[in-house]
Amino acid sequence: MKFSDYNISKDIKEQLAVLGFNKPTDIQFKAIQHILDGEDVMAIAQTGTGKTAAFAIPTLDRIHRAKTKYKKSGIKCLVMVPTRELAKQISKVYQEIGKKTNVKTFGLFGGVEQEQQIKTLNNGIDILVTTPGRMFDLISQGAIDITGIQFLVLDEADLMLDLGFTKDITDVMRHIPQKRQTLFFSATISKKIKSLAYDVVRNAIRIQISPKNPVAKTISHSILEVEMDDKRFFLENIIKENPEMKMVVFVRTKVRVERVVAAMERVLIQSEALHGGLEQKERFAILDRFRSGENKILITTDVACRGIDIPDVDCVVNYDLPDNPENYVHRCGRTGRGKNRGQAISFCSESENELLKAIEEYTGDEIDRYDLSLGEYKDILDDTDDGSYNWKKMIKEQNEWDKTEDEW
Repeated sequence: MKFSDYNISKDIKEQLAVLGFNKPTDIQFKAIQHILDGEDVMAIAQTGTGKTAAFAIPTLDRIHRAKTKYKKSGIKCLVMVPTRELAKQISKVYQEIGKKTNVKTFGLFGGVEQEQQIKTLNNGIDILVTTPGRMFDLISQGAIDITGIQFLVLDEADLMLDLGFTKDITDVMRHIPQKRQTLFFSATISKKIKSLAYDVVRNAIRIQISPKNPVAKTISHSILEVEMDDKRFFLENIIKENPEMKMVVFVRTKVRVERVVAAMERVLIQSEALHGGLEQKERFAILDRFRSGENKILITTDVACRGIDIPDVDCVVNYDLPDNPENYVHRCGRTGRGKNRGQAISFCSESENELLKAIEEYTGDEIDRYDLSLGEYKDILDDTDDGSYNWKKMIKEQNEWDKTEDEW
């Protein structure tokens, strides 16, 4: 089936063709028609499967048709997401797909001034993509009215639970009509997710896209056994051996991110840090530079592992293994998106073996080990341009030479 076969607006079909959307992905094929038919949907699908378009296309179509016929004003669709980056990204998807329609979409999030946001809201919008905090701030100020929405979309619901937004979701239920269509999307399923879903959906169509190995088939992923203190040299080697590659490097903490960026700077590798400690405006600017290719190396915490769509990432490097095995899948999913192929390399120190074991239990498969000889390992350490390491190396060599002289 092709998108041209769906009973959706000609304006949307034409724009999908412009964007290169020809055939729906599995999640889109299984969800779109049910949403067009007005049914509640509970969908579980891994990252990178096209979930955003699965709900954006049908909700846009239904709002576009109704607005053309009745010309009613007010917010008709509320899309709740856990992070500011996702709010910006999903609103952009709506705007791109709905470019030829009369539907207005707005991404609302904190970290920026409210004045311009309130002005945009007062001008009238149809679809609000938002994080809970800023939305409730503006509801309390009377700048947002969600009492007339027809569609409620909860995206990345599992991450919303992890970030403590359960109460915000239940609070929303008090503001919106009982008669509505609810679309619930999550990358993972658990008892908590099921409990939340059953609270918000009614007689929902259940869709689950769950391959045996949750890492996409388009991604080649492997483990490289590296001592913790040697990781920076191996990252330097990978980047310098692949100067044209666009890479996302995942590190466990904000402090370590900054240290890795500094280590790369010492060996004349340009990279940028992305983590929750940065101002929102700066985070958006860093992502924009990475998307455009102005910067090819993004070193980040797990703030960038979920939902953020960055095109043409060639390689993911798990500099540190994640504490949560699910995040291994989400991290790897930043590459190999759509029909593209990608590569993920994970550094594993001896202290991280238990984390690796948990990841392999979660994926249900043993991850390939990169075969590296002791000589090759030493060559990578010796080839570094890190002056501090070379200084230590010269002292070691001098000590060995002095020892040899003593023996003579």
